Amino acid sequence: MPFLGGSEVKSRAVVKYSSAPPRAAFARLEEKTDLKLPPANWLRESAKLGPAGTAILGTSKKSKPFSSFGMAYDFIDSVGNDVDVVSDSENIKKLLKIPYSKSHVSMAVHRVGRTLLLDELDIQELFMRSSQTGDWTWLKEFYQRLIDQKWQRKKKSKEHWYQKAILSKFLYYSINGDGAAQPVPSAAEQRESSSSDQTGDSDGASWPAPFEMPSPVSEDPSASSQGLKNDFVRNILWTFEDIHMLVGSNMPIFGGGRYPAVSLRLRDNNKPINVLTGIDYWLDNLICNVPELVMCFHVNGIVQKYEMIKTEEIPNLENSNFSTKVIKDIAQNILSFLKSNCTKEGHTYWLFKASGSDIVKLYDLTTLCEETEDKYQNPFTMPVAILLYKVACNMMMKKNQNKKHYGTIRTLLLNCVKLLDKSRHPQIIASANYMLSELFQLDEPKKEESSESPLNENSDESYSEEEEEMPDSDENGSYCTSSDPPDDNKAVAIIKSVGELSVPEKYKSIHQIRPSCAFPVCHDTEERCRLVLSYVLEGLKSVDSSIKKESDLPAADPSTPIPLKYEDESARGGPEGLEKQMALFLDKMGSLQKGNCSSQSGMTPGSWQHKMKLQLILKSSKAYYVLSDAAMSLQKYGRALRYIKLALQSHDTYCCLCTNMLSEVLLFLSQYLTLCGDIQLMLAQNANNRAAHLEEFNYQTKEDQEILHSLHRESSCQGFAWATDLSTDLESQLSVSCKCYEAANEILQFSDLKSQNPEHYMQVLKRMGNIRNEIGVFYMNQAAALQSERVVSKSVSTAEQQLWKKSFSCFEKGIHNFESIDDATNAALLLCNTGRLMRICAQAHCGAGDEFKREFSPEEGLYYNKAVDYYLKALRSLGTRDRHPAVWDSVNWELSTTYFTMATLQQDYAPLSRKAQEQIEKEVSEAMMKSLKYCDVDSASARQPLCQYRAATIHHRLASMYHSCLRNQVGDEYLRKQHRVLADLHYGQAGRLFQLLKDTPCELLRVQLERVAFAEFQMSSQNSNVGKLKTLSGALDIMVRTKHAFQLIRKELVEELGQPKSEEPTPVADAAPGLNREEVLKLLSIFESRLAFLLLQSIKLLSPAKKKTSNNVEEDVALKTNKHIYSQLLRATANKNTSLPERIDVLVHLLDQLARGSAVQ
Repeated sequence: MPFLGGSEVKSRAVVKYSSAPPRAAFARLEEKTDLKLPPANWLRESAKLGPAGTAILGTSKKSKPFSSFGMAYDFIDSVGNDVDVVSDSENIKKLLKIPYSKSHVSMAVHRVGRTLLLDELDIQELFMRSSQTGDWTWLKEFYQRLIDQKWQRKKKSKEHWYQKAILSKFLYYSINGDGAAQPVPSAAEQRESSSSDQTGDSDGASWPAPFEMPSPVSEDPSASSQGLKNDFVRNILWTFEDIHMLVGSNMPIFGGGRYPAVSLRLRDNNKPINVLTGIDYWLDNLICNVPELVMCFHVNGIVQKYEMIKTEEIPNLENSNFSTKVIKDIAQNILSFLKSNCTKEGHTYWLFKASGSDIVKLYDLTTLCEETEDKYQNPFTMPVAILLYKVACNMMMKKNQNKKHYGTIRTLLLNCVKLLDKSRHPQIIASANYMLSELFQLDEPKKEESSESPLNENSDESYSEEEEEMPDSDENGSYCTSSDPPDDNKAVAIIKSVGELSVPEKYKSIHQIRPSCAFPVCHDTEERCRLVLSYVLEGLKSVDSSIKKESDLPAADPSTPIPLKYEDESARGGPEGLEKQMALFLDKMGSLQKGNCSSQSGMTPGSWQHKMKLQLILKSSKAYYVLSDAAMSLQKYGRALRYIKLALQSHDTYCCLCTNMLSEVLLFLSQYLTLCGDIQLMLAQNANNRAAHLEEFNYQTKEDQEILHSLHRESSCQGFAWATDLSTDLESQLSVSCKCYEAANEILQFSDLKSQNPEHYMQVLKRMGNIRNEIGVFYMNQAAALQSERVVSKSVSTAEQQLWKKSFSCFEKGIHNFESIDDATNAALLLCNTGRLMRICAQAHCGAGDEFKREFSPEEGLYYNKAVDYYLKALRSLGTRDRHPAVWDSVNWELSTTYFTMATLQQDYAPLSRKAQEQIEKEVSEAMMKSLKYCDVDSASARQPLCQYRAATIHHRLASMYHSCLRNQVGDEYLRKQHRVLADLHYGQAGRLFQLLKDTPCELLRVQLERVAFAEFQMSSQNSNVGKLKTLSGALDIMVRTKHAFQLIRKELVEELGQPKSEEPTPVADAAPGLNREEVLKLLSIFESRLAFLLLQSIKLLSPAKKKTSNNVEEDVALKTNKHIYSQLLRATANKNTSLPERIDVLVHLLDQLARGSAVQ
């Protein structure tokens, strides 16, 4: 509810907590009532007065030294962020009265984030304690040396106690309206009560001895705050101008009737109200949001009259005039001064002003204390550490916490850890280190820009311990740190004169203090993880140090066998050992589901050590997993394996300690094993770098060794040894990789993880399919190698057959994996590999027999047909080419190759002992046509030339087969005619396709020569000269079209001859494969002889025709041309010294003439 405390200042008070009963009207005392006489209810507990009645006489001092901490613990949300000051209202009033008062001021100041905690530091009580216990001796010596050399306890006057007793009795009279008779305390009780402040005895809760923690229960952070309770009747969130304060107040408030809320005051009528009293009354009413006060005047304890005064009128009372604006300026200046100089979280600052002095000094007691022998002698240390810890915890627990506050949380926790003695407070230190590790996100990349910039926008964030003190000062010289006067050198800052506090905005420039150190920007994942691990290690050390043990080393567990080196070797020896280890592992995982737990260090399940170590170990496993993943992406596979080994060792220890395995943790384990499988696979594929990987694997930092030592206190860490060994055997590495994926998959089956994490489940199955493909290919290649090494034998070896079976089994399981996740593309690839395995099986059977009596065997046919089936299944799996064009084209090519190989083998090694010639020709024809069907010659791709060559070869072979059939066949004229047409068709297609290719001139030449031979064969069966001439003309036309082939051959010959001269250093292996000169010479000779034969035949046929009909001019020209060419050809062939290029040049020249000449049409 807003309340204006005058036209010059803004004030708003919101009660956050109140233990006071509903307001009741005060009893208005009759005139002449004697307040010196005690009422019947005096000093009895009263809900209406709360602790106020007894506090006046000093009987309730428990909360004073740590009153702000009690409030801070209760309103932890406000500390560090929203509130500027947390304090008792009495301390606030004392600070704001500094320029008006000559009395001394002594306060402890602590900083938490942007919040300052202010507590009264009663020097007199403190030094009385020091004389009894000796734990504040250093401060007493410092005080006597620099501030008050003749210090002695100042006793309060009798007048002081008289006034306090009168006020106390007045309050009890005011609430005792019903006049109920209650026994009056005896004189002895009164004396005991009134003298309690003088005795100097203080309750243990008031000034707890530094770090006296006899019972282990006090280790708990919540228990540590016992004795630091929030004793105030009201906790009020008071906003004074722009200052937000959490204030504790015990002022009794009365209400009812015409006065809904009033404060009650007693004044001696003979003594006018002074400025200090007026400020007191005004501030009390503002803080508690009370609009009026009731003043009771007395003379020598006899009540005279009552007077009502509105709160806003208090500053204008006679003899107590003061400016509210000046009070506002004082508040702002003091806050700015303190915020500018109390910069180190965890440090205890002392704000001190001696009686009658105008100088205010600020000391850093923590720094002074550290110069003594025992730096833990400061009794504020523990409450401050607990508060830092609690504020950090509270900020961490906010789900919507912005990451820009992580810098603040980190500073709070680091300062908390620095304050505490590791040996005495292991739980808080372990917990703080765990929270520090939690600040760093391991599962996502660090966004440096977005996380760094907002931190610099907060001007009131907490400081880091390392930050150097560089106090700002404005142009008016706000404060001084010089050594004038000479005893100021120990002070952090000094206000030379209290008058400065009344100057408006005197410390304005200082209020804008420097921001906190930003949350550390980790430039890469490894740096971030290393920071996390450093905190985890500190936490583990704290936990381990707190466990009472006879020895640091764990005792041997009789149920756990000691791992020996030879056992590891046997495990690596083959898949059998791996299978056993996997079975043991899965048994163990099953037992974890039942909640078995076995710690070797003797930790009690459920203890804080047990819970904290579990959390720290899990965090370390995550950090090592992220490190491993990062190393994997950098292709540092040895390092990646080392990190994943540490992650799995951490997890193994977690499993040993865990009493109830969470599904989330099982998912982590599945992810770790999946990554381990990836690493083992990459190591298998990068065997050439084995030495470097081994060196990386064996390297270990001191930090890793210490974490591992802590893990070994609980477990042997051998649970995953089977997965993390760096083997030198390729088969073993592939098997381990496969088993990792299988284990990851098995873990997903233990609970409902499979359905909860479908993406991870799909990734695991995809990897299982992939590794099974890798292993299948490995065994298949081994079988192919054995086959190539095998001497021609009658039968296939058993070893080959075993490898086939292993390979087939892997492919089959892999196909099942991919099909179960509807991965048609990868399933098609594995089906394609299975087809290739079937072809290798077929090839293995082709050598089983005598080469001279070689025939295409039934086993070959069986395996080739199986291969065809798998390729067709692959195509069906893909469905259409659109799904994956590259895979589709690859499968089609392999299918075409299989049909082509099968047809070629049947053609070259015809099984005539089992089948008739016609049946073989039919099967070859069908296989060749199917091969053509799956051979895509039209689509432009890298494989197009291969497809064209394959198609041209198929057409050539089919043409040759039909040509051969035509030569050897007798009888059925229809069949002969069909074969003739087919041979002509296929020769034409083969020629056309070879002509498209630029690098197959010999094949083109051979096809054309076969076509010429086919024409000669046709001519031999013709009887009429006209028919012969027509066929002859066609053959010569084919000869002319071979010119393109000769030009290609000549071009290649020139390139071959010119290359060594210009590029002599070029190795032969780098050059393109040259022409087969022997084949070119052979084909050239055949071509020359056939051309000569055709020209001679044409001359013979044209000569008789000339005699009969001389009027055919075209025939005459053709005859003349042919004779001329024939003579040139004979002369060229007769010259044995002509080089190959020259012979080709002559032929090209003759073919040009033949093309220009008018041959017989």
